[in-house]
Amino acid sequence: MRTENTHLTLGRPARPWWQDAVIYQVYPRSFADTDGDGIGDLPGIVERLPHLRSLGVDALWISPFFRSPMVDYGYDISDHTAVDPIFGTDADADVLIAAAHAQDLRVLVDIVLPHTSDQHPWFRAAATSRTAPTRDYYVWRDGPTPGRPDGGPPNNWSAGFPPGSSSWTWHPATAQWYLHSHLPQQPDLDWSNPAVRAAQLDVLRFWLDRGVDGVRLDSINRLGKDPAYRDNVPGQPPRQQNWPTLHDYLRQVRALVDEYPDAVVVGEVWEFDQRRILPYLAPDELHLAHNFVFARLPLDAAEIRRTVEEFLDLAGPSTWPAWFLNNHDEPRVVSRWSAPGDDEKVRHARGRLAAMLLLTLRGTPFLYQGEELGLPDTELPPGVGEDRNGRDPQRTPMPWGPPSTAGPDAGFSTAEPWLPIGATAEQLNVAAELRDASSMLTLYRDLLSLRRTRPSLRAGSQVFLDVPRDLLAYLRTEGGERSLVVLNCAATTCFLDLAAVLGPGWSATPVLLASTSDAAGPALSATAGGSDSTLVLGPFSGVVLDPGPPLEAAV
Repeated sequence: MRTENTHLTLGRPARPWWQDAVIYQVYPRSFADTDGDGIGDLPGIVERLPHLRSLGVDALWISPFFRSPMVDYGYDISDHTAVDPIFGTDADADVLIAAAHAQDLRVLVDIVLPHTSDQHPWFRAAATSRTAPTRDYYVWRDGPTPGRPDGGPPNNWSAGFPPGSSSWTWHPATAQWYLHSHLPQQPDLDWSNPAVRAAQLDVLRFWLDRGVDGVRLDSINRLGKDPAYRDNVPGQPPRQQNWPTLHDYLRQVRALVDEYPDAVVVGEVWEFDQRRILPYLAPDELHLAHNFVFARLPLDAAEIRRTVEEFLDLAGPSTWPAWFLNNHDEPRVVSRWSAPGDDEKVRHARGRLAAMLLLTLRGTPFLYQGEELGLPDTELPPGVGEDRNGRDPQRTPMPWGPPSTAGPDAGFSTAEPWLPIGATAEQLNVAAELRDASSMLTLYRDLLSLRRTRPSLRAGSQVFLDVPRDLLAYLRTEGGERSLVVLNCAATTCFLDLAAVLGPGWSATPVLLASTSDAAGPALSATAGGSDSTLVLGPFSGVVLDPGPPLEAAV
C-alpha cells in the first residue's frame, strides 16, 4: 500500500517539488554497511539519513538494490520487485522509505526498463525453446547467412561495454542470436511487444504503490530500436538507440507516473548532443533528464556558458534543466578537473568551484555521495576492482570518520570493504569535515542553506553577463531578489569591475553571500560606489553576491 508522506505534501507549492530540490545519489554498495559483510545495505542508508538531512538535500536517488547476480552491480536485475539479500530484506525497503519521509526526504528508485539479467525468470524461460511464452519478450534473430544461423551476428551493432564488442550473443540451445546493448548477461527487452510494456509498467506501479516519490530510469534511450535491425552507418546515429518509437513508450510511462501526485520521472539519456536530449523532455515524457554534455565539460568558463545557454535556448522557459558533475559511472569532478602537478590545495579549490557552479545554476542539481566531501577518484592497486568498464575508482566506500579513530574501514563497515577506502579518508571524511569551518562539507552545507533561503537561486531566471575570458558570471532574479554568481575558472587572479558589468542602473553595493575563498585565498576585495567597486577573485574561486536592487527600484 502506498504510504502518503503528508509532511511533504501538505501545503503543496505551486511549483513542482523537484524544481526546487537538490537530489542526492546513494550508491548502496558503498554508502554504509550495518551487517558486517563489507557491502553497504538499506539499513545503513537509514542509519545515515541524518547526514543527508543536515547536509540540506531534499531527496535521495538510490541505485538498484533489487535482486541481481551483480554482474553489473545491480543494473542486471533478476527480480525488480525483491530486495537483493546483500542489501537487506523487502521490509527494509519499507523502513527506508518511511524513515526518509519522516526526515522530509523524498525517495527515488533506480529502475532499468530496457533490459533484464539473463537470470530473470522471463529470460530463463525464453531460453528454453523458440516457442516459450516469454520468448518474444526479448530480441532473437537468425544470422545473415542462409542455412547457417551461426554464421555471424544479424548486424553490426556494438554494445556499450565492453567497448567495441558485438550487441549479439549466440545461444546454442535454441540456435539463434539474442540482442544486448550492454553485457551479454543483460539481454534487451523488446519494447515493441505490448506484453513487455505492461509488465514493466507493473514494476513502476509496484514501487510507486510502496510509497516512493519518483523513479530514475536507466539507459532510457535504449527503449527504441530500428525495427528492421539494419546495420549502423558510420557518421550517422546508431540505430539501436534513440529510435522515435521510444517516445510513445515514454508517454505510457509518464501517464502511469502521473497517476501518483507529485511523482517525478528522471531519465538517463546517454546522448552527447543536447539537441537529442530535448525531445525526451516533452511535456508528456520525462520531467528531468541527466545531461552528459554538461557532466563532461572541462573547467572552462566559455565552454560552460556555451553549453548552459545552448540548453536553455533549446529548451525554452517551460522545460526544467537538471545538472550533475559526478555519478557512479563518471569520474569524480575533483579528479577530472585536476591538472598534472596540482597540489592538494589547488585540487580542493577546483572542487569548491564545482560546488558553487552546480548549486547556483537554474535547474535541479544532482549530487553523488562523497561529492560533498571533495572525494577524488581512488587510486586502486593493480588487480583490485572488478568492474569491466573501469568505474571502481568512483565507487569506493564512503568515509564517515578518520581511519585512525574510526578503524581501517573509516566507519563504513566492521569488515574489509568490497573496495578499498580511499587514501584521502584521514582528512576527507564526514566527522573531520563537520569540525572544520573551511571544509568542503561546510561549503556544501552553506551553499545548500543559501539556496534554500533565496528564491532567486531556486526559481529565478538566469542571465549570463559579459565578463573577461576566464570568468563566468550570471545573474539569478526572482521578484525583487537578485543573486550574482561570479566564478574564476583560471589559475590566476582575476579582477572584475562590478559597476561596469551591472551597468549604471545598479546601486553597486554588493553583499557577500557565499565564497569559496577558504580554499583559494581572499575572494572579495571591493569598495562600494562607482567605478571603484572592483571584485578580486583568487585562482579557482567564486562568490555569490547580493548586488542590491537597481537604482530606480531603490529610490
